[in-house]
Amino acid sequence: MARESDISDYLIAPDPGALRLTRRVSGFDQTGAPVETAVVEERPLTIFLNGQEIVTAMTIGDYPDYLALGFLKNQGMLREGEEITGVEFDEELETVVVRTATETDYEEKLKKKTRTSGCAVGTVFGDIMEGLDGLTLPPMELKTSDLYALSARISRTPSLYLEAGAIHGTVLCAGARPLVYMEDVGRHNAVDKIAGWMLSEGVSAADKTLYTTGRLTSEMVIKTALMGIPALASRSGFTAWGVEIAQQVGLTLIGRLKGHRFVCLAGEERLTRDADPGAVPPEPASSGRKGATT
Repeated sequence: MARESDISDYLIAPDPGALRLTRRVSGFDQTGAPVETAVVEERPLTIFLNGQEIVTAMTIGDYPDYLALGFLKNQGMLREGEEITGVEFDEELETVVVRTATETDYEEKLKKKTRTSGCAVGTVFGDIMEGLDGLTLPPMELKTSDLYALSARISRTPSLYLEAGAIHGTVLCAGARPLVYMEDVGRHNAVDKIAGWMLSEGVSAADKTLYTTGRLTSEMVIKTALMGIPALASRSGFTAWGVEIAQQVGLTLIGRLKGHRFVCLAGEERLTRDADPGAVPPEPASSGRKGATT
């Protein structure tokens, strides 16, 4: 197993020491003693598609280009094969402009915007489920030995989630290897960053698993399915609608993944049980997140 601090085989890993992502705040503990702790920063980021303002999201501020691309892709605003001519980030104005070869008009779609159940300012458009019609996800084999290895590895990876809490992590994985680990104040923002990276790098989703530290909600299931990823796993629990949608689209849905335990509520046919749960060591108490949200 990789050492706890070894992140060398990640393509993108969290940077909990980055100065812009947290600040130190003084306070007092339960005994009245003075303490200093790290808290996560929140910044507004306004996303434009060509000349149209689409949304303002609260984010920690890293990878704004991937966040914008992934958000637009997951909302169906960037079609398959769309020619992207530029992605421009203005740090001072806190805006990202994604430009395409063809002008677009989403005024009617924007009227259907609704607030999601997630953290921060996540939004999902009312007709996002249109993209699920006729969707077929790849018949990937998901080994339980890989699930156990991923859970152990990710829970020990240095992250803002471990350092400061109040944040969600999402990890794109291939087999037992975590590839790209993104974090944000909203779970959907972290997923959108993954989607943006995949779009930018031309990465196939067919053999991938998405791991999240947050709840397996409807928007998490929808975004994972729209990205073409056939399996979604979490150390947290489920919502009923999330399970229902996963069953409808054939997404393998794994929750409550801790130590040797997990529950599969959809897509059981992809699982290959090649590991003895009794041989998997329990998850150390030290791997729990400080102030974590679910």
